[in-house]
Order: sequence, then C-alpha cells, then structure tokens
Amino acid sequence: MITLTDSAAKQIQKLADEKASEGQRLRIFVEAGGCSGFEYGMSFDDAKEDDQQLDSNGISFLVDATSYEYLDGSEVDFDDGLSGKGFEVRNPNASSTCGCGRSFN
Repeated sequence: MITLTDSAAKQIQKLADEKASEGQRLRIFVEAGGCSGFEYGMSFDDAKEDDQQLDSNGISFLVDATSYEYLDGSEVDFDDGLSGKGFEVRNPNASSTCGCGRSFN
C-alpha cells in the first residue's frame, strides 16, 4: 500500500485541476538515476495495461508493477514550509537516501 498525507492529497488535487488532461491521473514511479541509484518521479498520465490503480485520501493514482515493488509501504507527503522541499516520499524499503529527498538506494 502507498498512502498520501492530507497535504500531499490537497496539492495533488490542485495540480490535477491545473495541469492534468481529461482522464489522466497521477503516476508515482521509480526510475534509475539520482545521486543514490534510484529516483522518485510523479507525473500525470493515462493508465497503462500493467498499472495498479490505488486510492488514498480521496486521490486515485497509478503505479506500475516494478515501481510498486520499491514503493510498497511508502507515504507521500507535501511540505511547502520554510524548507520548501515539495513532495517527499518516506520509503521504508530504502536502505539509504540522499539529501535531495528524491533519490534512494
């Protein structure tokens, strides 16, 4: 399971209203890169055949099967405070993370 905090859900809904095309949903994914080996990503996209559709805090989102293996148990938060981090993935499966908050191993 992947969960969204209240603040993440509110920000995702705001972004969806501004930027998503009809029928698109948030996609959360993992890709090779970043300073620690893997990097988190988010975009609005159409559903694909191998996607899992998940729901949390009133938001329906997509995760491909490979990314789900890395993200299972994670929580996505949004921080717009003084630190200005933006979205942050709290991933219990990551053995190490980078200071940027977007990269893990």
